[in-house]
Amino acid sequence: MPQASKSDAAVPLQRKISRDVRRQQLIAATKRVLARKGYSQTTLSDVAAEAGVSHGLVNFHFESKEKLLSETLLNMADEYRENWQAALAAAGERPADRLAAMLAADFNDAICTQESIACWCSYWGEVQSRPIYQQECSSNDNIYIAELEGICSQLIAEGSYAIDAARTARVLRFTSEGLWNDMLSMKEPYTRDEALKTLFALATVLFPRHFSPDGPFRPAA
Repeated sequence: MPQASKSDAAVPLQRKISRDVRRQQLIAATKRVLARKGYSQTTLSDVAAEAGVSHGLVNFHFESKEKLLSETLLNMADEYRENWQAALAAAGERPADRLAAMLAADFNDAICTQESIACWCSYWGEVQSRPIYQQECSSNDNIYIAELEGICSQLIAEGSYAIDAARTARVLRFTSEGLWNDMLSMKEPYTRDEALKTLFALATVLFPRHFSPDGPFRPAA
């Protein structure tokens, strides 16, 4: 029996890579359209025009608008999770440093862009997108919330603060989300650095023995 050549064996892999690359291109185009037009006004034709391909090609890869928007949201959720988890991995073991890393992760240039914020807001703001959001993002949200609550609990124990970990984490999370909305809606939005300093100001109120408005206190040498 003749053996397949190396070039023959490479064909399926090349096709798979090409398909994956095309899907990523279409998801990137979807994000740009969502940022401009919002969830309800985005169509497959809009995405095709943005990507410079035929409507049929978009339909071939995603079958429907709902499937395309679901895959785009999942892609965004994965990017968000990978971003804050990478920040935590580099933060070390001190709870204050880990909290600062989680807060700062929301405002780095990989995640906090006008396009990205507008995309998230397009999902948050449309009633018909809620089932998709709950399906694709609830598990990621739960992982994030559990991590944030755990860090807050450690800080509360370390500093003997008379506050509740779950409520404290909720306040921090809602403030971060509110800052994103503020940065998108304001005529002259403030910088990512100013947004982070606002969060650190809140952390200072909650954890005054661990934070200043510039970030976590450094341990004494």
